[in-house]
Amino acid sequence: MVKEEVHYWLALKLVPRLAISKKLALVDRYGLQELFTSSSWLADANLTAAQVNAFQQPDWSRVETIVAASSLCQSQIIFYNSQDYPELLMQLPDPPLVLFIQGNVTLLQQSQLAIVGSRFATAAGRDEATAMAKALAQHGLVITSGLAIGIDGAAHKGALLERSGTVAVVATGLDQVYPARHKQLAQNILASQGCIVSEFEPGTPPKAGHFPRRNRLISGLSLGVLVVEAAMKSGSLITARCALEQNREVFAMPGTIHNPQSKGCHWLIKQGAKLVEECADIMDELDLSAVSGLSKEKAEKNEKTAQQDLFLDPLLASVDFEITPVDMVVSRCKLPTDVVLTRLTMLELRGLVSAVPGGYLRLNRG
Repeated sequence: MVKEEVHYWLALKLVPRLAISKKLALVDRYGLQELFTSSSWLADANLTAAQVNAFQQPDWSRVETIVAASSLCQSQIIFYNSQDYPELLMQLPDPPLVLFIQGNVTLLQQSQLAIVGSRFATAAGRDEATAMAKALAQHGLVITSGLAIGIDGAAHKGALLERSGTVAVVATGLDQVYPARHKQLAQNILASQGCIVSEFEPGTPPKAGHFPRRNRLISGLSLGVLVVEAAMKSGSLITARCALEQNREVFAMPGTIHNPQSKGCHWLIKQGAKLVEECADIMDELDLSAVSGLSKEKAEKNEKTAQQDLFLDPLLASVDFEITPVDMVVSRCKLPTDVVLTRLTMLELRGLVSAVPGGYLRLNRG
Protein backbone atom coordinates (compact mmCIF):
# COMPACT_ATOMS: atom_id res chain seq x y z
CA MET A 1 0.00 0.00 0.00
CA VAL A 2 1.31 3.43 -0.96
CA LYS A 3 0.72 5.47 2.18
CA GLU A 4 -0.73 8.95 1.84
CA GLU A 5 -1.18 11.48 4.63
CA VAL A 6 -4.79 10.42 5.17
CA HIS A 7 -3.61 6.89 5.95
CA TYR A 8 -1.40 8.13 8.75
CA TRP A 9 -4.19 10.24 10.23
CA LEU A 10 -6.52 7.23 10.18
CA ALA A 11 -3.83 5.11 11.84
CA LEU A 12 -3.50 7.79 14.52
CA LYS A 13 -7.27 7.77 14.99
CA LEU A 14 -7.10 4.01 15.61
CA VAL A 15 -4.58 4.28 18.46
CA PRO A 16 -6.66 3.04 21.42
CA ARG A 17 -7.54 5.01 24.57
CA LEU A 18 -5.28 7.97 23.83
CA ALA A 19 -6.80 11.44 24.15
CA ILE A 20 -7.09 13.46 20.95
CA SER A 21 -5.24 16.34 22.59
CA LYS A 22 -2.27 14.06 23.35
CA LYS A 23 -2.31 12.62 19.82
CA LEU A 24 -2.10 16.13 18.39
CA ALA A 25 0.63 17.05 20.85
CA LEU A 26 2.67 14.06 19.62
CA VAL A 27 2.13 15.12 16.00
CA ASP A 28 3.23 18.65 16.84
CA ARG A 29 6.35 17.45 18.63
CA TYR A 30 7.55 14.57 16.45
CA GLY A 31 5.71 14.82 13.14
CA LEU A 32 2.86 12.62 11.90
CA GLN A 33 4.73 10.08 9.77
CA GLU A 34 7.61 9.87 12.23
CA LEU A 35 5.19 8.53 14.85
CA PHE A 36 4.76 5.41 12.69
CA THR A 37 8.21 5.14 11.10
CA SER A 38 10.47 5.76 14.09
CA SER A 39 10.59 4.29 17.58
CA SER A 40 13.12 6.67 19.13
CA TRP A 41 10.40 8.88 20.62
CA LEU A 42 8.44 6.08 22.33
CA ALA A 43 10.54 5.90 25.50
CA ASP A 44 9.47 9.41 26.53
CA ALA A 45 5.80 9.13 25.56
CA ASN A 46 4.40 7.24 28.57
CA LEU A 47 2.18 4.98 26.47
CA THR A 48 0.54 1.65 27.23
CA ALA A 49 1.68 -1.53 25.52
CA ALA A 50 -1.38 -1.51 23.26
CA GLN A 51 -0.70 2.08 22.25
CA VAL A 52 2.96 1.39 21.51
CA ASN A 53 1.91 -1.57 19.37
CA ALA A 54 -0.56 0.63 17.45
CA PHE A 55 2.31 2.96 16.51
CA GLN A 56 4.88 0.26 15.77
CA GLN A 57 2.55 -2.10 13.93
CA PRO A 58 -0.37 -0.06 12.57
CA ASP A 59 -3.31 -2.01 11.19
CA TRP A 60 -2.83 -0.78 7.63
CA SER A 61 -5.32 -3.34 6.36
CA ARG A 62 -8.06 -1.77 8.48
CA VAL A 63 -6.99 1.69 7.37
CA GLU A 64 -7.31 0.67 3.74
CA THR A 65 -10.71 -0.89 4.48
CA ILE A 66 -11.92 2.42 5.94
CA VAL A 67 -10.69 4.33 2.88
CA ALA A 68 -12.42 1.89 0.55
CA ALA A 69 -15.65 1.95 2.55
CA SER A 70 -15.64 5.74 2.52
CA SER A 71 -15.25 5.75 -1.24
CA LEU A 72 -18.02 3.17 -1.59
CA CYS A 73 -20.53 5.41 0.21
CA GLN A 74 -19.37 8.39 -1.86
CA SER A 75 -17.78 10.27 0.99
CA GLN A 76 -14.43 11.94 1.17
CA ILE A 77 -12.06 12.05 4.12
CA ILE A 78 -10.54 15.28 5.32
CA PHE A 79 -7.97 15.30 8.10
CA TYR A 80 -6.94 17.73 10.80
CA ASN A 81 -4.45 19.94 8.99
CA SER A 82 -5.87 19.65 5.47
CA GLN A 83 -7.01 22.70 3.54
CA ASP A 84 -10.68 21.74 3.77
CA TYR A 85 -10.71 21.13 7.53
CA PRO A 86 -13.08 23.62 9.25
CA GLU A 87 -11.12 26.32 11.07
CA LEU A 88 -13.61 26.56 13.93
CA LEU A 89 -13.14 22.88 14.79
CA MET A 90 -9.43 23.49 15.30
CA GLN A 91 -10.37 25.62 18.31
CA LEU A 92 -11.84 22.62 20.13
CA PRO A 93 -9.82 20.82 22.82
CA ASP A 94 -10.77 17.51 21.20
CA PRO A 95 -11.20 18.12 17.46
CA PRO A 96 -11.84 15.05 15.30
CA LEU A 97 -8.66 13.88 13.61
CA VAL A 98 -10.61 12.95 10.49
CA LEU A 99 -14.04 13.78 9.11
CA PHE A 100 -16.07 11.76 6.64
CA ILE A 101 -18.09 14.04 4.38
CA GLN A 102 -20.70 13.48 1.71
CA GLY A 103 -21.61 16.39 -0.53
CA ASN A 104 -20.37 19.95 -0.68
CA VAL A 105 -17.29 20.10 1.57
CA THR A 106 -16.76 23.83 0.90
CA LEU A 107 -19.91 24.53 2.92
CA LEU A 108 -17.93 23.80 6.09
CA GLN A 109 -15.85 26.94 5.54
CA GLN A 110 -18.89 29.20 5.52
CA SER A 111 -20.51 30.90 8.54
CA GLN A 112 -22.85 28.44 10.22
CA LEU A 113 -25.62 28.73 12.80
CA ALA A 114 -26.81 25.57 14.54
CA ILE A 115 -30.51 25.01 15.20
CA VAL A 116 -31.36 22.15 17.55
CA GLY A 117 -34.28 21.07 19.69
CA SER A 118 -36.62 18.36 20.84
CA ARG A 119 -37.33 15.20 18.88
CA PHE A 120 -40.84 15.44 20.34
CA ALA A 121 -41.43 18.98 19.12
CA THR A 122 -44.87 20.49 18.79
CA ALA A 123 -46.22 21.51 15.39
CA ALA A 124 -45.68 25.13 16.36
CA GLY A 125 -42.07 24.44 17.35
CA ARG A 126 -41.35 22.75 14.03
CA ASP A 127 -42.96 25.65 12.17
CA GLU A 128 -40.83 28.16 14.07
CA ALA A 129 -37.64 26.18 13.40
CA THR A 130 -38.43 25.98 9.70
CA ALA A 131 -39.25 29.68 9.44
CA MET A 132 -36.16 30.72 11.41
CA ALA A 133 -33.86 28.48 9.37
CA LYS A 134 -35.23 29.92 6.15
CA ALA A 135 -34.83 33.50 7.39
CA LEU A 136 -31.26 32.92 8.58
CA ALA A 137 -30.36 31.23 5.28
CA GLN A 138 -31.67 34.31 3.48
CA HIS A 139 -29.10 36.31 5.42
CA GLY A 140 -26.18 34.16 4.33
CA LEU A 141 -25.87 31.72 7.23
CA VAL A 142 -25.52 27.99 6.64
CA ILE A 143 -27.90 26.07 8.90
CA THR A 144 -26.32 23.17 10.77
CA SER A 145 -28.19 20.50 12.72
CA GLY A 146 -28.22 16.81 13.57
CA LEU A 147 -30.69 15.21 11.09
CA ALA A 148 -32.85 14.00 13.99
CA ILE A 149 -36.63 14.01 13.91
CA GLY A 150 -38.42 17.05 15.32
CA ILE A 151 -36.65 20.39 15.41
CA ASP A 152 -33.50 19.19 13.63
CA GLY A 153 -35.41 17.95 10.61
CA ALA A 154 -37.57 21.09 10.51
CA ALA A 155 -34.44 23.28 10.54
CA HIS A 156 -32.88 21.38 7.64
CA LYS A 157 -36.13 21.66 5.69
CA GLY A 158 -36.29 25.41 6.31
CA ALA A 159 -32.76 25.85 4.99
CA LEU A 160 -33.61 23.76 1.93
CA LEU A 161 -36.36 26.24 1.05
CA GLU A 162 -33.57 28.70 0.23
CA ARG A 163 -31.43 26.08 -1.53
CA SER A 164 -28.33 27.62 0.06
CA GLY A 165 -27.10 24.34 1.51
CA THR A 166 -27.39 22.89 4.98
CA VAL A 167 -24.99 20.79 7.08
CA ALA A 168 -26.18 17.62 8.82
CA VAL A 169 -23.84 16.21 11.48
CA VAL A 170 -24.62 12.57 12.26
CA ALA A 171 -23.64 10.00 14.90
CA THR A 172 -23.25 7.00 12.57
CA GLY A 173 -21.14 6.01 9.62
CA LEU A 174 -22.16 7.64 6.34
CA ASP A 175 -23.15 4.30 4.82
CA GLN A 176 -26.44 4.58 6.72
CA VAL A 177 -29.06 7.17 7.64
CA TYR A 178 -30.37 7.44 11.18
CA PRO A 179 -33.24 7.75 11.71
CA ALA A 180 -34.20 5.73 8.64
CA ARG A 181 -37.28 7.90 8.07
CA HIS A 182 -34.94 10.75 7.11
CA LYS A 183 -33.40 8.97 4.12
CA GLN A 184 -35.31 11.24 1.76
CA LEU A 185 -34.27 14.32 3.74
CA ALA A 186 -30.63 13.23 3.55
CA GLN A 187 -30.97 12.80 -0.22
CA ASN A 188 -32.53 16.25 -0.49
CA ILE A 189 -29.67 17.80 1.50
CA LEU A 190 -27.08 16.31 -0.84
CA ALA A 191 -29.09 17.21 -3.94
CA SER A 192 -29.26 20.83 -2.77
CA GLN A 193 -25.49 21.33 -2.43
CA GLY A 194 -25.53 20.55 1.29
CA CYS A 195 -23.32 18.08 3.11
CA ILE A 196 -23.51 15.31 5.70
CA VAL A 197 -20.65 15.03 8.19
CA SER A 198 -19.50 12.31 10.57
CA GLU A 199 -16.37 11.57 12.57
CA PHE A 200 -17.36 7.89 12.63
CA GLU A 201 -16.10 5.49 9.99
CA PRO A 202 -18.55 3.70 7.65
CA GLY A 203 -20.21 0.74 9.32
CA THR A 204 -20.54 2.50 12.69
CA PRO A 205 -24.08 2.00 14.07
CA PRO A 206 -25.95 4.53 16.24
CA LYS A 207 -24.90 4.22 19.89
CA ALA A 208 -25.91 6.36 22.86
CA GLY A 209 -22.35 7.51 23.49
CA HIS A 210 -21.97 8.79 19.93
CA PHE A 211 -24.61 11.49 20.18
CA PRO A 212 -22.85 13.75 22.72
CA ARG A 213 -19.76 13.58 20.49
CA ARG A 214 -21.95 14.49 17.52
CA ASN A 215 -23.42 17.41 19.51
CA ARG A 216 -20.00 18.93 20.21
CA LEU A 217 -19.37 19.02 16.46
CA ILE A 218 -22.71 20.68 15.73
CA SER A 219 -21.82 23.53 18.07
CA GLY A 220 -18.13 23.44 17.18
CA LEU A 221 -18.81 24.05 13.49
CA SER A 222 -21.12 26.96 14.26
CA LEU A 223 -20.82 30.55 15.41
CA GLY A 224 -23.78 30.00 17.70
CA VAL A 225 -26.54 27.58 18.66
CA LEU A 226 -30.28 28.31 18.64
CA VAL A 227 -32.39 25.99 20.79
CA VAL A 228 -36.03 25.69 19.74
CA GLU A 229 -38.02 23.61 22.23
CA ALA A 230 -36.06 21.40 24.61
CA ALA A 231 -37.00 19.50 27.73
CA MET A 232 -34.87 19.97 30.83
CA LYS A 233 -33.10 16.65 30.19
CA SER A 234 -32.27 16.62 26.51
CA GLY A 235 -29.46 16.37 24.03
CA SER A 236 -30.19 19.92 22.93
CA LEU A 237 -29.07 21.25 26.30
CA ILE A 238 -25.91 19.18 25.94
CA THR A 239 -25.30 20.96 22.63
CA ALA A 240 -25.91 24.31 24.33
CA ARG A 241 -23.44 23.40 27.07
CA CYS A 242 -20.88 22.42 24.44
CA ALA A 243 -21.43 25.80 22.77
CA LEU A 244 -20.71 27.62 26.02
CA GLU A 245 -17.57 25.58 26.62
CA GLN A 246 -16.46 26.35 23.06
CA ASN A 247 -17.12 30.09 23.52
CA ARG A 248 -19.98 30.08 21.02
CA GLU A 249 -23.16 32.16 21.28
CA VAL A 250 -26.25 30.48 22.74
CA PHE A 251 -29.75 31.53 21.70
CA ALA A 252 -33.12 30.21 22.87
CA MET A 253 -36.66 30.67 21.63
CA PRO A 254 -39.34 31.04 24.33
CA GLY A 255 -42.64 29.17 24.25
CA THR A 256 -45.75 28.77 26.31
CA ILE A 257 -45.15 27.98 29.98
CA HIS A 258 -47.55 25.04 29.63
CA ASN A 259 -45.32 23.23 27.12
CA PRO A 260 -42.77 20.93 28.85
CA GLN A 261 -40.68 21.11 25.67
CA SER A 262 -40.12 24.82 26.33
CA LYS A 263 -38.76 24.46 29.85
CA GLY A 264 -35.21 23.87 28.66
CA CYS A 265 -35.31 27.03 26.55
CA HIS A 266 -36.69 29.06 29.47
CA TRP A 267 -33.93 27.70 31.71
CA LEU A 268 -31.28 28.70 29.16
CA ILE A 269 -32.71 32.21 28.99
CA LYS A 270 -32.57 32.45 32.78
CA GLN A 271 -28.91 31.41 32.59
CA GLY A 272 -28.15 34.24 30.16
CA ALA A 273 -28.90 32.83 26.70
CA LYS A 274 -30.11 35.41 24.21
CA LEU A 275 -33.90 35.35 23.89
CA VAL A 276 -34.87 35.06 20.22
CA GLU A 277 -38.15 36.32 18.81
CA GLU A 278 -37.03 36.92 15.24
CA CYS A 279 -34.09 36.49 12.89
CA ALA A 280 -32.73 39.96 13.67
CA ASP A 281 -32.07 38.97 17.28
CA ILE A 282 -29.46 36.50 16.05
CA MET A 283 -28.04 38.59 13.22
CA ASP A 284 -27.56 41.58 15.51
CA GLU A 285 -25.74 39.50 18.10
CA LEU A 286 -23.44 37.85 15.56
CA ASP A 287 -22.94 41.08 13.60
CA LEU A 288 -22.83 39.23 10.30
CA SER A 289 -24.32 41.89 8.06
CA ALA A 290 -21.13 41.89 6.02
CA VAL A 291 -21.44 38.21 5.11
CA SER A 292 -25.15 38.12 4.45
CA GLY A 293 -24.63 38.43 0.70
CA LEU A 294 -27.84 40.42 0.44
CA SER A 295 -28.17 43.91 -0.91
CA LYS A 296 -30.18 46.34 1.18
CA GLU A 297 -32.90 46.18 -1.44
CA LYS A 298 -33.10 42.39 -1.32
CA ALA A 299 -33.06 42.37 2.48
CA GLU A 300 -35.97 44.81 2.54
CA LYS A 301 -37.80 42.67 0.00
CA ASN A 302 -37.30 39.55 2.13
CA GLU A 303 -38.58 41.38 5.20
CA LYS A 304 -41.64 42.58 3.29
CA THR A 305 -42.31 39.04 2.03
CA ALA A 306 -41.98 37.69 5.55
CA GLN A 307 -44.50 40.20 6.82
CA GLN A 308 -46.88 39.33 3.99
CA ASP A 309 -46.53 35.65 4.91
CA LEU A 310 -47.49 36.51 8.48
CA PHE A 311 -50.59 38.37 7.38
CA LEU A 312 -51.59 35.34 5.30
CA ASP A 313 -51.17 33.04 8.31
CA PRO A 314 -54.47 31.10 8.59
CA LEU A 315 -54.27 31.32 12.38
CA LEU A 316 -53.98 35.11 12.20
CA ALA A 317 -56.97 35.13 9.87
CA SER A 318 -58.92 33.34 12.60
CA VAL A 319 -58.56 36.34 14.94
CA ASP A 320 -61.07 39.16 14.42
CA PHE A 321 -60.61 42.87 14.92
CA GLU A 322 -63.07 42.38 17.74
CA ILE A 323 -62.30 40.25 20.82
CA THR A 324 -62.01 36.62 19.71
CA PRO A 325 -62.04 33.84 22.38
CA VAL A 326 -59.24 31.28 22.13
CA ASP A 327 -61.69 28.42 21.71
CA MET A 328 -63.13 30.17 18.67
CA VAL A 329 -59.65 30.52 17.16
CA VAL A 330 -59.07 26.80 17.80
CA SER A 331 -62.37 25.95 16.13
CA ARG A 332 -61.65 28.09 13.08
CA CYS A 333 -58.08 27.05 12.34
CA LYS A 334 -58.54 23.42 13.45
CA LEU A 335 -55.22 23.21 15.32
CA PRO A 336 -54.56 21.81 18.83
CA THR A 337 -55.05 24.29 21.65
CA ASP A 338 -51.40 24.24 22.78
CA VAL A 339 -50.26 24.97 19.21
CA VAL A 340 -52.75 27.83 18.92
CA LEU A 341 -51.60 29.37 22.21
CA THR A 342 -47.94 29.18 21.17
CA ARG A 343 -48.55 30.74 17.78
CA LEU A 344 -50.78 33.43 19.25
CA THR A 345 -47.92 34.31 21.58
CA MET A 346 -45.53 34.60 18.64
CA LEU A 347 -48.02 36.75 16.73
CA GLU A 348 -48.39 38.94 19.80
CA LEU A 349 -44.61 39.34 20.04
CA ARG A 350 -44.64 40.52 16.42
CA GLY A 351 -47.33 43.07 17.18
CA LEU A 352 -50.02 41.45 15.03
CA VAL A 353 -52.44 40.51 17.82
CA SER A 354 -53.03 41.62 21.39
CA ALA A 355 -54.04 39.51 24.39
CA VAL A 356 -57.07 41.11 26.05
CA PRO A 357 -59.62 39.93 28.64
CA GLY A 358 -61.76 37.30 26.95
CA GLY A 359 -59.35 36.36 24.16
CA TYR A 360 -57.28 38.02 21.47
CA LEU A 361 -57.70 41.09 19.31
CA ARG A 362 -56.23 41.47 15.85
CA LEU A 363 -54.27 44.69 15.38
CA ASN A 364 -54.61 46.75 12.25
CA ARG A 365 -51.11 47.01 10.77
CA GLY A 366 -52.09 46.71 7.15
